Amino acid sequence: MNLALLFDADFIDTNRALLRGRRLDHLRTVLKGGTGDRISVGRVNGEMGYGEILRLTDNEAELQVNLSQPSPAALPLTLILAMPRPKMFRRVLQTCASLGVKDIWLINSYKVEKSFWQTPWLSEENLLENLTLGLEQAKDTVMPKVHIRKLFKPFVEDELPALLSGKHALVAHPGTSVACPTHLNEPAALCIGPEGGFTDYEVGKLREAGCQSVHLGSRILRVETAVPVLVSRLFDACA
Repeated sequence: MNLALLFDADFIDTNRALLRGRRLDHLRTVLKGGTGDRISVGRVNGEMGYGEILRLTDNEAELQVNLSQPSPAALPLTLILAMPRPKMFRRVLQTCASLGVKDIWLINSYKVEKSFWQTPWLSEENLLENLTLGLEQAKDTVMPKVHIRKLFKPFVEDELPALLSGKHALVAHPGTSVACPTHLNEPAALCIGPEGGFTDYEVGKLREAGCQSVHLGSRILRVETAVPVLVSRLFDACA
């Protein structure tokens, strides 16, 4: 936790906030904080700064908060991701938040097992927890938005074209002839398939919507590896 992310409910006054639970445990056991110490904090969707520990007990830490620094610039990227396996979904979500991706669309695909959509990690509470962990790692405050679409064809035909408008639209697909571009300085949309990739039909539908197929070379990567590799390749802000 490189930054303690503060929610509106944590504030007891304009410039005072309480830390409890996981954040308090981290403050006590990892940061070894004590009364008078300062830690990095930020308010969700607001500014960053520091919190001075005024009071520390077994149950809570009271902070005097000073916020004056802007959060890092968000990536101009819309990420469209076939629902990953639940065991890697948490890591992918945290990685996206850490990299500055603010617009995430989880979609279905032929190779996405129906059971993936039953994972408790898709609950609002768990989504918020993992996005928060990613933001705290990267010292960012702007909470990403996650959209869930469980039907592939209606999404691609009815919503995706408008979503791609004005963006450099790509679908990562092994075996294509065009390498993934680098050093983009324009808004982009990136589609990443499930383990095993999108089917030819799905790639065709994504192309119809306006996406260009690109590759990362001859190696086939896991989704949790492909996401940071592709995002950092597209944008220098991740370098």
